[in-house]
Amino acid sequence: MSRQPPAPPRGRPRSFDMDAAVERAMGAFWSRGYHGTALPDLLRATKLSRGSLYAAFGDKHSLFLLALDRYIADAVARMDIELASSREPLDGLRAFLAGYVDRTSGASGRRGCLLVATAMELAGQDAEVGRRVAGFFKAMEARVTDALSRAKTAGQLADGVEPSSAAKILVCFVEGLRVVGKTAPARTASQATADALLDRFVR
Repeated sequence: MSRQPPAPPRGRPRSFDMDAAVERAMGAFWSRGYHGTALPDLLRATKLSRGSLYAAFGDKHSLFLLALDRYIADAVARMDIELASSREPLDGLRAFLAGYVDRTSGASGRRGCLLVATAMELAGQDAEVGRRVAGFFKAMEARVTDALSRAKTAGQLADGVEPSSAAKILVCFVEGLRVVGKTAPARTASQATADALLDRFVR
């Protein structure tokens, strides 16, 4: 069961923005990783005292889970916007792929993806983290499958292409881009690869 941060003491309202503190903690974890982020790093990032941080969030792990939840919520919201950017499902998929290319090319890709980094660092040993990572990938796959299914209904997919199988390939591709992005690839090369992959599935 996911641990929840303790409730604040009665009669002592917090004098800081918890959402902003989680956002700043997310940045620290994103830059350093879970194990690489020490308490002093979190205190500097959140601008909280040790007592305030522990009173609000419980411990480092609980704060990390909140930061990871924030990152996942932002990623899912962005994905929904990209996939719904056009009434044509294939155009939405192209926008979705282009968004990943933008975020993983050149200097912008150097920090990588908090989710991918967390999966590699913790998912095999932390059940709560593992559930979150798996849940995100399932959500992504479901959304891409839905877009491909709508494209198939519209007669836009090549014969024999199954939306669920194609979605798995596209999800693996975009998450692979996150890793390759650490090498700062040229955007044009990444975009050409994304276009070529999607074109294999369409008429």
